[in-house]
Amino acid sequence: MLGYAFMGKAHSNAFRKIGYMTWPPPLTPRLVAIAGRNEEAVSEAARRYGFERWTKQWEDLVADPEIGLFDNLGPNDVHAAPTIAAAESGKHVVCEKPLGRDADESYEIWSRVAATGVKHMCAFNYRFVPAVRLAREMIDAGELGELRHFRGRYLQDWGDTTEEVWRFERGAAGSGALGDLAAHVVDLARYLVGEIEAIGGFLRTFVPGREVDDAVEATVEFEGGAVGTIEATRLALGRRNAFQWEINGTQGSLYFDMERLNELQVFRADGDRARGFKTVLVSEADHPFWEHWWPPGHIIGWGDTFVHELHHFLAAIAGTTEVAPHGATFEDGYRAAEVCDAIVRSGERERRERIDYRTLTS
Repeated sequence: MLGYAFMGKAHSNAFRKIGYMTWPPPLTPRLVAIAGRNEEAVSEAARRYGFERWTKQWEDLVADPEIGLFDNLGPNDVHAAPTIAAAESGKHVVCEKPLGRDADESYEIWSRVAATGVKHMCAFNYRFVPAVRLAREMIDAGELGELRHFRGRYLQDWGDTTEEVWRFERGAAGSGALGDLAAHVVDLARYLVGEIEAIGGFLRTFVPGREVDDAVEATVEFEGGAVGTIEATRLALGRRNAFQWEINGTQGSLYFDMERLNELQVFRADGDRARGFKTVLVSEADHPFWEHWWPPGHIIGWGDTFVHELHHFLAAIAGTTEVAPHGATFEDGYRAAEVCDAIVRSGERERRERIDYRTLTS
């Protein structure tokens, strides 16, 4: 594992839980080694999370014959080289989002890794929220009818700070709320509604002297005919982690809020006199992922989405499933980056942008 902070904690916790909560696991995770730049912090992380050893050099992980899965959780500027090197050494790879700092870098990662034949996944973990997966199943079953509208927004409120954070550095992060938050909205829009073919939008930086954007606003058109909006900001006071989306179809609607992640709001146009949304507590035995957890009504948390995500990837390595369509492959990571780049171009050119996705043969 490369990275020991926020995501290092989340993924380490998930790997450990997989070994006993998803019994029997598709593969039993063994935490071999963790890498990070700060010797004191990475050595403490190794002890805390249960890794056998630690190093300051990611190259040591790539060269280690005992490691079969490389999990890259470092800052965005160290996504490309370590991930590509690990794949070219024959290791399966997970990389945090955004896959790269822009579409060109993301395409390079995807194309180089795909050429090796290893399994790869871009860690868009919100695909693995039970309520989100239930929504996908309902949409696939036609329960919403023809999809017409998508409205997605990811709101946080920690951006008014003077602390030195790598996410505010253009060289390290590539972008601000765009790659950090809007990329999640783009991926969920693609996962639930379909491919995005055109977009219009702009970025805004409010904090003086900041190198990256604080906020994103965009309108989108989907290949299937639906239209939508995407919003992301780190400056929405009072919204701690409010990833909210709504989908409207000809026969029903769905609404979700990450701050109430066990719930899905469902509306059906069935003529009921008690017209309105109903709240579904997604915790029944036949709901997605619930075979791993508790009796109905006993809810799970944000960190458990990583259990589902990494369990899925281990199953793909074991050959019992494929990463796609439910897991985000590096192609999905690239396509999300292409949409994000189109928002940047739209703002610069003050016009709507059609999106041309590259393929591995182009």
